[in-house]
Amino acid sequence: MKKIIVFLLTLLVIVSTTELQAQNKALEKALKKEFKAKQKELKQGNWKIYGSSRSADVVLLKHFDRLSTMGDDAVEVLGVASKFKSKNVGVQMAYNNAVVTYAQKAGSHVKGRVVSDISGDGTEGTSEFEHFYAAYEREVEKEIKGELEQSFTVIRENGDGTFEMQSYFIASESAATKARIRAYENAMKESAAAQKYTGKISDFIKEGFKSQE
Repeated sequence: MKKIIVFLLTLLVIVSTTELQAQNKALEKALKKEFKAKQKELKQGNWKIYGSSRSADVVLLKHFDRLSTMGDDAVEVLGVASKFKSKNVGVQMAYNNAVVTYAQKAGSHVKGRVVSDISGDGTEGTSEFEHFYAAYEREVEKEIKGELEQSFTVIRENGDGTFEMQSYFIASESAATKARIRAYENAMKESAAAQKYTGKISDFIKEGFKSQE
C-alpha cells in the first residue's frame, strides 16, 4: 500500500510539473509575440525611448521579462500625454493619465458588477450608488499612486513643436487589490446603499480586472 501511495504522489508531482512547464512555455510564447508586436508598433509610429540610454530592444526586453517573472500578478497600465512642449510636463501628464485610467476602469468594473448582481434585480436603484462610484474612483486614484512603477516611456514629435508621450507602468495585482480595498473602505462611508451590500461589493473589489482590457 505504501508503495502505491508513493507512486501516486510521485505521479501527481510529475503531472503538476509538466502542466506548470506547459503553462510557462505558453506564457513565454505569448509574451514573445507581444514583444514583437510592440517592437513593430513603436518603430512604425516613430516612437523613441525617453529617459533611458538603453536601446528600444533592451528596454522592451526588460519590460516583458518583468511581466513574465511576475506572471498573473503583473498589472500593466498605460499613461498617455499629448500636445505638450515641456517634456517634464509630459511625464507628469502621462503619469496622471495612468492613475486616472486605472481608477476609472476599477470604478467601471465595480459599477458593472453592482448593476448586474445587485441593482439588476430591482432591489436598489442604480442612482443610489452614484456617489459611491465617484468616491471610489477618487479614492482609487489616491491609493494606486504608490503602487505604479514606471517601466519605460516613449516619445515622438508632432511636427508643430509639441510632443506625444506614452508611459508604461507595472503594478503588483496583490498590492493593487489592497489599494482598491483601502479605497473602498473610505468610499463606502458616503453611501448607505454600498454599506448595505458591503459583503458583495467587497468581493467585487477583490476580483481584480485587467487594466488594459
